[in-house]
Amino acid sequence: MNKLLLTLTSVLVASATAFSAHAQEVKGDAQAGATKNAMCIGCHGILGYQASFPEVYKVPMISGQNAKYIAAALHAYKKGERKHPSMRGIADSLSDQDIADLAAYYESHGQTQGAAAAAKVAEPSAKVAELLNKGGCAACHGADFNKPIDPSYPKLAGQQADYLFVALKAYKDEGHATWGRNNAIMGGIAKQFSNAELKELANYVHSLPGDVKTVPQKRFR
Repeated sequence: MNKLLLTLTSVLVASATAFSAHAQEVKGDAQAGATKNAMCIGCHGILGYQASFPEVYKVPMISGQNAKYIAAALHAYKKGERKHPSMRGIADSLSDQDIADLAAYYESHGQTQGAAAAAKVAEPSAKVAELLNKGGCAACHGADFNKPIDPSYPKLAGQQADYLFVALKAYKDEGHATWGRNNAIMGGIAKQFSNAELKELANYVHSLPGDVKTVPQKRFR
């Protein structure tokens, strides 16, 4: 298992490096991103907003998320590697510059330096610790799940538990035309676990202090 995790991590780092090289070609402007987020705030700018497809869950908090990860996720929707219909439609309407600007905006949006670092981190139960070790989660997302080893990976600490659960299940069902996520690394990891185990992982990661948040925004300004 350790050899497999080392191999998977090497592939992830190589992929992130390739994406980072591309991302450097398009520099994001946070101020420009603030003028382009009309399609985002209707879901991600409302506290507790719930999506209803493929099941009911709170949409992810994206303010304070890593810009490179937001850009990578939007490009994955645009390329069809992530198959959620609404997000694919939005991503298809964005240029590379739009994506870079929105990513820069949300990384800086509502950011509070040091808030997560000052909070107490809950220790996982023995069962959850075993699951985390089995998945090698900290190898990419960091021991506190708030400082990933590369900014093209997401901060997960504090993220909505039901969203994390839905996302992990989507990696298990990557071939589904309307909700699958096609990522060989995450797919291989997620498929090691039952849905009940994925829910336990999601609940623990949600309990951790993190930087990501929902900042209420008005749809019409």
